[in-house]
Amino acid sequence: MVVEAVRIADREGVAGLSMRRLAGELGAGAMSLYHYVANKEELLDGMIDLVFEEIELPPEETDWQSAMRRRAASARQVLARHPWAIGLLESRTSPGPANLRHHEAVTACLRKAGFPVLMATHANWLLDSYVYGFALQAASLPFDTPDEFADTAEDVFLPQLPPDEFPYLNESAAALVAAGYDPADEFIFGLDLILAALEPLRDSA
Repeated sequence: MVVEAVRIADREGVAGLSMRRLAGELGAGAMSLYHYVANKEELLDGMIDLVFEEIELPPEETDWQSAMRRRAASARQVLARHPWAIGLLESRTSPGPANLRHHEAVTACLRKAGFPVLMATHANWLLDSYVYGFALQAASLPFDTPDEFADTAEDVFLPQLPPDEFPYLNESAAALVAAGYDPADEFIFGLDLILAALEPLRDSA
């Protein structure tokens, strides 16, 4: 049932999901679903738990930066598959087991790396804000690949950027197209900056 609910949300967003719609997809009566979940909020708890289950936990056999980089990259990939979940991951007040395991593992990684409790919390919030924000922005971009970026820049953006009025934007767009710019590379660039900035804060009082 929860898996089917995730499929509906992947296709149509959470707005397209209702208990009646889910029952129809399952070939069951809407009231029969309430034998399994009390309401839509409980269904959302289960859906978010499935999303967390897909995100790779930070591995224990490597340094903290590599572990958090792998976890962040995994979260970004999962949210690209389930964009409806971006605004819901941290909203659940009744988190499921995968949700709790995920947060425990992230906190453990940071604490074992030497971050004090408060600093580990700061680092966790910062990293999650970056991952979720990037995922939200990526979900709304009108291009996904370098070729699509080049086509959009040349056909849509550049005609709106007269060089005499927008010299720097015109220069940037033209240079990025010529360089085969891939917007996806921005994720690791920003993530590595954040991880490098957090490194000196380990073992801080």
